[in-house]
Amino acid sequence: MQILITNIALLVNTRTENSLLRGKSLAELPCIENAFLVIEDGLIKDYGSMQTISNLHFAISNQIDAKGATVLPTWIDSHTHLVFAASRENEFVDKLKGKTYAEIAASGGGILNSAKRIASATEGELYARANERLHELIKLGTGAIEIKSGYGLTLESELKMLRVIKRLKETAPIPVKATFLGAHTYPLEYKENHQGYIDLIINEMLPAIAKENLVDYIDVFCEDGFFSKEETLIICKAGMQYGLKPKIHANQLNLSGGVEAGIELNAISVDHLETMDDATVQALAESNTIGTLLPTAAFFLRMAFQPARQLIDAGCAVALASDFNPGSSPSGNMNLVVAMSCIQMKMLPEEAINAATINAAYAMEVEQQLGSITIGKKANLIFTKPIPSLAYLPYAFGSNLIHKVMINGVFVE
Repeated sequence: MQILITNIALLVNTRTENSLLRGKSLAELPCIENAFLVIEDGLIKDYGSMQTISNLHFAISNQIDAKGATVLPTWIDSHTHLVFAASRENEFVDKLKGKTYAEIAASGGGILNSAKRIASATEGELYARANERLHELIKLGTGAIEIKSGYGLTLESELKMLRVIKRLKETAPIPVKATFLGAHTYPLEYKENHQGYIDLIINEMLPAIAKENLVDYIDVFCEDGFFSKEETLIICKAGMQYGLKPKIHANQLNLSGGVEAGIELNAISVDHLETMDDATVQALAESNTIGTLLPTAAFFLRMAFQPARQLIDAGCAVALASDFNPGSSPSGNMNLVVAMSCIQMKMLPEEAINAATINAAYAMEVEQQLGSITIGKKANLIFTKPIPSLAYLPYAFGSNLIHKVMINGVFVE
């Protein structure tokens, strides 16, 4: 079925070919004013100015008047922890009362709290909760998502989480990618036996995961007090033997060596990057690895925001993601991520939109399907309410400016 959408005030991110954007090109956002868009069988078939609509040489079976909406490709969220058993607002209150992360973790909180909840939940319960969250995010404009394990920390619980993600892959209307993050922290029983847990990951978890073909990527939390650069390299290389591509939690709290590890591994992305120095920024700029920034995590933890301007000006390839998780970023709202990137990291609206669409698509390897208004890509689209300009999206950060979301050429109810 063909659909003609007319009277689009601004059609955003129109591109004839894919390109990972760096430096000044990140601020280049091609748009068409007063546009039309043709969709066929859930894919973008044609687009252009309303002045040229008479040049269409095929019959249209259905027509939709956009009534002056701005239309964008849906957001791509390339870093989430969507599968979890319960929220952790009690820890949030503890932090407000002055408790440190270390104190909360020592009393059984943090990642270990989520691991305990995962262990007691069934696959069915986890799937139902995650599926509900996923559909909420779709309504907020997310059109593809990556989901990590890492709250299991045992063979049984990690497999449980990854089977839930696989089920989401099979049932969700949007692309879903799965990441194995068994190296998220050390379980209590391995607190003094780090090598024992690394052996468990390499010798038991990875073979079982590969046998069921559960994941696309492998990730490690490379951070002081968690997994060192050397341990990160060992774990990722073991995963790569099973065809898993690395994505690294890097430099959130310290200059941990995570960025350097990611570059050495030719990782798809290194994510977080709150703590960077000039040498690390330059190394990332000279690599093929994407730096994925997670501003809502920095916001929630009251940390310094990622040095987006320095990264962009140095020529790094930068993407944006939500880090949706119950402990440090309990929101998957990519509209807020885009707004916060402009407000707190001084990204231009065009840069933030590109980082959350086409560059983010590269960060989860769906750039051939999504991330721009390009003929042949999926018609996963955001229709805004009438807005005066594109800059109004991050400017009016507290308003819900989404009128409708279209997935595979069908409006989400």
